[in-house]
Amino acid sequence: MPVKKKRRAAVPVKTLILDKPVIAVTGSAGKTTTKEMIYTILNLRMPTYKSMYNKNFLGNTRAHTKRIRDEHKAAVLEYGIYRSGHLRQHCKIIQPSMGVITNIGTAHIGNFGGDARQLALAKTELIRHMKPTGTIFLNWDCPYSREFIQQPYLGSFMGKIVTFGKEHEADYKAGRTKTEGNGFRFECSLRGEKESFFVPIPGEHNLYNALAAIAVAHTMGIPVDDIRHGLSQFRGQRKRLTSYRLANNIQVLDDTFSSNPDAAKAAIDVLSQVGHTTKIAVLASMLEMGKYDVKGHEDVGKYLSQKNVDYLYTLGSSARYIARAAIRSGFPANRVRHCLSKAGLHRRLAKQLQPNTAFLVKGSNRLKMGETVQFLCRITAHQSNRNTGKG
Repeated sequence: MPVKKKRRAAVPVKTLILDKPVIAVTGSAGKTTTKEMIYTILNLRMPTYKSMYNKNFLGNTRAHTKRIRDEHKAAVLEYGIYRSGHLRQHCKIIQPSMGVITNIGTAHIGNFGGDARQLALAKTELIRHMKPTGTIFLNWDCPYSREFIQQPYLGSFMGKIVTFGKEHEADYKAGRTKTEGNGFRFECSLRGEKESFFVPIPGEHNLYNALAAIAVAHTMGIPVDDIRHGLSQFRGQRKRLTSYRLANNIQVLDDTFSSNPDAAKAAIDVLSQVGHTTKIAVLASMLEMGKYDVKGHEDVGKYLSQKNVDYLYTLGSSARYIARAAIRSGFPANRVRHCLSKAGLHRRLAKQLQPNTAFLVKGSNRLKMGETVQFLCRITAHQSNRNTGKG
């Protein structure tokens, strides 16, 4: 008879509690950008540790326990969530003294039965398992966030609640916002005092990321001039609305790191605002949508139909719902193409490479839509060289 192997007993995890500010950032969208903004500001004043890129799995948090040094005077960590219980586990590895919930949207909603409320409840684990006397920062324009200040969401938390937003009264409230160059300028009321800030990346959805960073830094006592300087020096992450300006005033917006309905709508907003004659959206399927798959894709199509976009190309089985909904909502059917393969998509896009054209390429990371960005950049360069006799 085969000998049964004894199961190893689970080794209890000892929570790392540091005597320095530890800021944990979570949310459906904007985690990495918000974390990077906070880091950029804090690092001007003190040596600050940050989690690298978007690495936010539990294994990454365990690795931080060995990498945070005495010389680091603060740490900014990104806590990802794919299932209920993940935020509790992050906090059990390294307990944050400050927490940021950027928003509750539709990322990974399929892992929660397509139920945004269940996703929201999972996010509240950060509040209940961070330092009980710490500080939590909430997006006050997110309806779920306004529920978080009630029991049972708070659990044993009895610390400070700081709010930020634009539409509702908040501790850090944005005022007038305007596009300026390849970024935007906005006013912010810092607990009653109005200040002006500039962020050199496109997309007003980044306003909330900036507000969260301002709130954290100001609460920590960072001078306003340093906050302003830090935001003005911020550089966006690759594949997150990275702008490539090519020959003949052709622009490619690379937003291919990930996709969900809220992020797709924000990217469409950026495309619709660029100053080009022709605007083309290239949208691939959004993954991990579960029961929300059809509705989520249809919502994006309806949204696009109301925006200043000239052509729509879709790729992937679920993305056909984007195309279908756009047409049903009034977008010209002769300007919509659903492609069955990336090769077919590229053949069609090659015919659209005319001067003064802007392309938005958006899709979930696993679909490798970065290949489409590379194709557009490569063929534009080839055409330019051929026209000038260099190729």
